Amino acid sequence: MAKGILGKKVKMTQIFVNDQLVPVTVVEVTPNIVMQKKTVETDGYQAVQLGYDDVKKNITKPEEGHAKKANTSPKRFVKEIAGEEMMAFEVGQEVKANIFKEGEIVDVTGTSKGKGYAGGVKRHNFHIGPKAHGSGYHRGVGSMGSIDAARVKKGKKMPGRLGGETVTIQNLEVVKIILEENVMLIKGNVPGAKNSYITIYNGVKAHTPEVNPDALA
Repeated sequence: MAKGILGKKVKMTQIFVNDQLVPVTVVEVTPNIVMQKKTVETDGYQAVQLGYDDVKKNITKPEEGHAKKANTSPKRFVKEIAGEEMMAFEVGQEVKANIFKEGEIVDVTGTSKGKGYAGGVKRHNFHIGPKAHGSGYHRGVGSMGSIDAARVKKGKKMPGRLGGETVTIQNLEVVKIILEENVMLIKGNVPGAKNSYITIYNGVKAHTPEVNPDALA
């Protein structure tokens, strides 16, 4: 991951781009604070630790001391972004949305909506059984395996907890950046519920520009 920023999913809407209606996700990207820099000499790898969204209560002394080194308040969402390009930022410096450019391809990581306990049809898209009268099978999981095994093998797709997992959607386009409002519009949908935290990286499968020099000013 060469560069990235932390944000919050606000809502979905649609805007006109070149007379074409485009669905977008509104992401709040209030300036992130560089909480810590990790180097090869001290930690064995290069990364920048970003913090987003202030913690207002139940702050521990270690959190308070860690944030004090960056002259900021403790953050609710803290994540490391590994990459050479992010090393240009210093501890305590703000990282804004202008590290990306409009039209750039990004990958977005978030936590999918939790759906609770779900059956095989909903969770794994199993085919349903016959709906005719007398059929004793409609939405069941069916056979669990062969008679010879006499057990359910590991990895068998079965009913269980659905959602609430880390999901990454790749190759999304940054449609618009409104820097004065700390808002980024990303084409399509991104993982997670409203007001959930997300991480935006540059697209690993697409050639993207370097960090915008104006972002370091």
